[in-house]
Order: sequence, then C-alpha cells, then structure tokens
Amino acid sequence: MINITIYLNDESKCIGFRSEGHAEYEDQGQDIVCAAVSVLVINTINSIETFTDDKFVINSKESGFLDYRICGVPSPEASLLLNSMNLGLTGMEQDDNYSDYIDIIFEEV
Repeated sequence: MINITIYLNDESKCIGFRSEGHAEYEDQGQDIVCAAVSVLVINTINSIETFTDDKFVINSKESGFLDYRICGVPSPEASLLLNSMNLGLTGMEQDDNYSDYIDIIFEEV
C-alpha cells in the first residue's frame, strides 16, 4: 500500500507531503496505481520548482519514499499545485478500484 501523509500548517494549508510504500496493485512495471501516484507527486515537485520561487526541502532515501516540504509559507501558486496533487490523490483513494492500494492522512506540523 502507498501511504501518503499530507503536511498541514496551523492554518490547515498544505505545506508538503510524504509518500512511502508501493501499491502492489500489479507487477513492477505494470502497476498503474504506483505510476499514477508517481506522476502526481513528481509533476507537483517539478512544477513548484519551475513555476514558483518557493524554497523546499526534499528527501528521497529509497525506492518508494519521498518527503517534501515547502520552506515557510507557500506562495499562492505552490498552494494551488499542492492542492491539485491532493485532489488527484484523494480521488484515487476514494475510487473503489484503488482504495485498497492508497491511504492518505493529514497531519498538522
């Protein structure tokens, strides 16, 4: 299962996330759940880096683990991108076809 922790500040705004684990929906290289999560997560990181001036810290220790946090208050653009990622991930979690393979929790940090 892929476990996603969405980091929220004291104003309940998303400031980052942690993704860990593998969906095991299908064999490696054929797993559409892992692929979808990877696309959402990596595209969000790349978009924030490319289209905003936000500073961030990223840690990727091993396959299937990624921890990403915006330094300070996210810009409106970074917030929009993070919220868009959350929308996609939450949609997957709520879909009966994929809900057994992804779990999202929200954590105030």
